[in-house]
Amino acid sequence: MFVLSHIDNNSCYKEHVLTYQIILESIGEIELEIEDLVEIVEGKTKLLVPKDSLSVNAPPKQPAFFNPRARISRDFSIIAYSTFLQNFKGPKIFLDSLAGIGAHSIRVANEIESIEQVFANDVNPSAIEIAMRAAKLNKVTKCDFSENEACRFLSSHSKRDTRGAIVDIDPFGSPTRFLDCGIRATSHGGLLSITATDLPVLHGLYQDACKRKYYGVPVKTEYGNEIAIRLILGCIHLVAGRLDVQIVPLFVQTNMHYYKVYVKVLVRTDSQENMGYIVHCKSCGHRKVQNEKEFSCEICSTKLDSAGPLWIGNLYDKAFVNQMLEEQKKFLVDKSCEKTLLKCQNEICMPGTYFTLDEIARKKRCAPISLSKIIEKLQKDGFQVSQTSLDPSGFRTNARIDKILQIF
Repeated sequence: MFVLSHIDNNSCYKEHVLTYQIILESIGEIELEIEDLVEIVEGKTKLLVPKDSLSVNAPPKQPAFFNPRARISRDFSIIAYSTFLQNFKGPKIFLDSLAGIGAHSIRVANEIESIEQVFANDVNPSAIEIAMRAAKLNKVTKCDFSENEACRFLSSHSKRDTRGAIVDIDPFGSPTRFLDCGIRATSHGGLLSITATDLPVLHGLYQDACKRKYYGVPVKTEYGNEIAIRLILGCIHLVAGRLDVQIVPLFVQTNMHYYKVYVKVLVRTDSQENMGYIVHCKSCGHRKVQNEKEFSCEICSTKLDSAGPLWIGNLYDKAFVNQMLEEQKKFLVDKSCEKTLLKCQNEICMPGTYFTLDEIARKKRCAPISLSKIIEKLQKDGFQVSQTSLDPSGFRTNARIDKILQIF
């Protein structure tokens, strides 16, 4: 037997006394050997998760992987998916190719009323069994479960009438090996959400691996997470272009070691030039986003480093973010979601790349200046400036680094 304990998410996963005894069942000839599952609540959904995943820093992969600290990412997904479906015309099908214990799938089926069918797939039979139990616990009936390799699952949904309105790809590490089949499984006008967790590669520790997987290289900077997100989008754009498909980024989000992008997929040739480079001067801190490489800093004449090729277009769609702000009121999500969305709303039309308070303080060799003071002074001098959702101490502005330092 294994024990299920009920834990309310709003009480920080504290265990309640209530327990259930459930007899082990088997899937085919594979017998589950799971001891101690616990019941938690995310949003309005009850989830069954391995108990050890709530008490250790690195959640174990056996019997199935679950990261409780990724709840905010799942909250954003619920908001983004519900927002997207408001204007989607066609069968509202959700494909979860790497479902794990079904944290995404069960929440989508249980909390988003407009969704019509959910297909949850994972290669781990124990994870699928846990997901099936969670569906039953929530009285969810519009979920189909399968045990298959992710690309096989996505390929089985590549025909026009079986594609997903929303396709989610959330792997360990890099998602690049799933991009082709993920795009093919997404309906015209559908939403493809991609997660990457291979931060050492995306942040420049393994340059060759990054170039091999994402077709571009990063530069180690204070805004490395933005470079990483743009490398992910650039890779999706290049793969989509090979398939004569266009992608339109609607929203991006980062939390801990999770980078997630949400792109609309359109079956048409992309005529816009959204690939380029971020050139960065490690001497004075000057940076620019442009289509071509540049080799000498226009401020101090030092040799520039180049990140890319990567996506240099918009990271957010203004109308989509505005709608997300309204949609989040319908759900039980973390309070930080609204604050993040408000920052996104303000930075949509701002220049690519951001500065941080610590970066300015190091250049000035002084204590960090408050973010509100920096924004106030730059606005007073006629510059555009906003906070960024990608860093709590970051700000975007059209002022160059030399002008920022001069003002302060």
